[in-house]
Amino acid sequence: MSKVMIIGAGGVSRVVVHKCAGLPEVFGEIVLASRTMSKCEAIAAELDRPILTCSVDADNVPELTALLEKHRPDLVLNVALPYQDLHIMDACLAAEIDYIDTANYEPTDTAKFEYSWQWDYHDRFREAGVTAVLGSGFDPGVTSVFAMYLRKHYFDEVRAIEIVDCNAGDHGQPFATNFNPEINIREVTAKGRYWQAGEWIETEPLSVSRPFVLPEGLGTMNIYTMYHEELESLARHIPELKRARFWMSFSDNYLKHLEVLGNVGMTRIDEVEFKGQKIVPLQFLKALLPDPASLGPLTKGQTCIGCIVSGVKDGMPKRYYIYNICSHEAAYRETNSQAISYTTGVPAMIGAKLVLQHVWDGDGVFNMEEMDPDPFMEDLNCFGLPWKVVELAADETNYAFS
Repeated sequence: MSKVMIIGAGGVSRVVVHKCAGLPEVFGEIVLASRTMSKCEAIAAELDRPILTCSVDADNVPELTALLEKHRPDLVLNVALPYQDLHIMDACLAAEIDYIDTANYEPTDTAKFEYSWQWDYHDRFREAGVTAVLGSGFDPGVTSVFAMYLRKHYFDEVRAIEIVDCNAGDHGQPFATNFNPEINIREVTAKGRYWQAGEWIETEPLSVSRPFVLPEGLGTMNIYTMYHEELESLARHIPELKRARFWMSFSDNYLKHLEVLGNVGMTRIDEVEFKGQKIVPLQFLKALLPDPASLGPLTKGQTCIGCIVSGVKDGMPKRYYIYNICSHEAAYRETNSQAISYTTGVPAMIGAKLVLQHVWDGDGVFNMEEMDPDPFMEDLNCFGLPWKVVELAADETNYAFS
């Protein structure tokens, strides 16, 4: 048995803690830490086994390091804000404790996220004999493992990856985000970017779209190209890759609200003066919007996230669709969280499990696609995120991305 410290106490953390608590043979001891102690205590009260809760400022490296040295966990599972990734990595490095997260670092003052800052830690982690695994959520995370699983078992070469993330659920609110509003809106309003023919192509925010018919009768949704961090790591780790894009679904209602909020300046991330005080409009908007954790009992329907991968096998062109469908209602019954949090939290637990079991091992900083996909894929089926692989015919235009 091992000890894990989980940092962060939002919706994803709730799922992670529930799933870790259900595997005492792996997660023998659980420490849940967050700036807000009451959130930790609320999650702990939902469990059938005791866990330790404590307060910590994850931005304060000496304070966090002292907490790690006090409890000596075998692994830190970071489900805090992306702004805090580097501080938590610094503390793990100082205490020589393994690290895993679900999303890459993003500076607070720029709507930009990339892996370069965390990749720069590789030599220091390697020299310290410490493991760091980046992006063990769904996207990034499962999407990267999906692509590498197909590359390992279905292709000789992978030429194109289209990641499609659709939420066919409905929470009934006029406007709300399914995860942290500040992070969500920063991502959606940033310029798009995708990998093609060895270079990055930049697009205006949400300027490229198309209808997409979801599998298993979930309906048709409009999907839009965005930049997402797994594109960067996939392009780095699949040298034969010619194109990689990320698509996400949005309702017309969501986009209209977002347009109006942007027009009046509420999505700005720079400070403005209001009645003698400095405020960041997007942070103020976050305070007004529903807490994503409150959407769990309200959200009905399913998510559908997967990869459409094209390539060559035995000299012949091949195309496959690998995907997961997750029920919001089922996720809430199990963990008191909706499927957006569930689909991130379950892979975070699985990644942590594989690191603690030394199935995934190595000194340094690694992305998910650098690890063996098979044990992770097996665990997805075991722990609530079953997946399917469908071979696509050449004339199936719904899955043909030009």
